[in-house]
Parts: sequence; C-alpha cells; structure tokens
Amino acid sequence: MATEPGRLRVVLDTNVVFAGLFSRNPHSPTAEILQRWYNGEFDLLYCDGLRLEYREKLTAAGIDPLRRAFFLARLTRLGIRISLTESDILSRVPDDPDDDVVIACAIAGGASHLVTYDPHLHALGEEYQGVRILDGLHFLYTLRGDTPPSR
Repeated sequence: MATEPGRLRVVLDTNVVFAGLFSRNPHSPTAEILQRWYNGEFDLLYCDGLRLEYREKLTAAGIDPLRRAFFLARLTRLGIRISLTESDILSRVPDDPDDDVVIACAIAGGASHLVTYDPHLHALGEEYQGVRILDGLHFLYTLRGDTPPSR
C-alpha cells in the first residue's frame, strides 16, 4: 500500500495501544491518538510479531473482548502490514530484546514516528535510523500541528 508524500507512517508500541484502549477519558492523549488513526489521519504500521504482542498483552490485561477485537480487526483492515524477516530483527535494544521487533518494524516500514512510553526505546535517542521516537503527548502535538505549552 503506497503512502502519499508527507503522510505520517507510525508504529505504536503496545503500551500506547494499551493506554488508549484502557483509558476511560476520551480526551487522553493515547485515546485521541487511536481516534485520529481511526479517522485516517496517519498510517499505522504493524508486523505479525507486534500484532501478536498487542493481542497477548491486551488479553492478559483484561481489556474488554469487544474493544480488543474491534482494535485488532481495524488494525488488520486499515493498518499497513510490514513483513519482517529474521535478518530484519537485530539486537538494538539490549535491555529489552522484546523491543527489537518494534524498532525493526519501524525501520523496515519506513516509519516517520515510533510512539512509545518505553524507556528502553527512548534510550535509542530522539531519532533512530530516521525514525522519530516520541511519547504519546508529543506525538499528539505533531498530529495536531501545535507545540507543547512552555514550562
């Protein structure tokens, strides 16, 4: 599936999806990120390993089965599946090897952004191999085209 030039290509780490689906506040940054994806404001990239992790973690956390199924069905229908080979999944996150598939999906998929709250992924820096790594709130500022309030 081709992406129009300038369109954001995004990988959402499991913790962002979890927070968005678990939030009771529709105005939380993570719930808004999911809603903006549902509205077609950016392309969501995923690979089989990440989809499996979404399903396992959301099931283990007790996310409502209908809400979980709704998200996974949309992911399959609207998301962009990135095929990874074993050689794509390199050891990049030594403190948490499970995160290697997340960053591999972002790199192989040509993601513009990886959205995560995971300190192991943030340890890679603000940008890694052309992929900006942001938390949910700062990615939301990017989506909205506004800037964070000054401190």
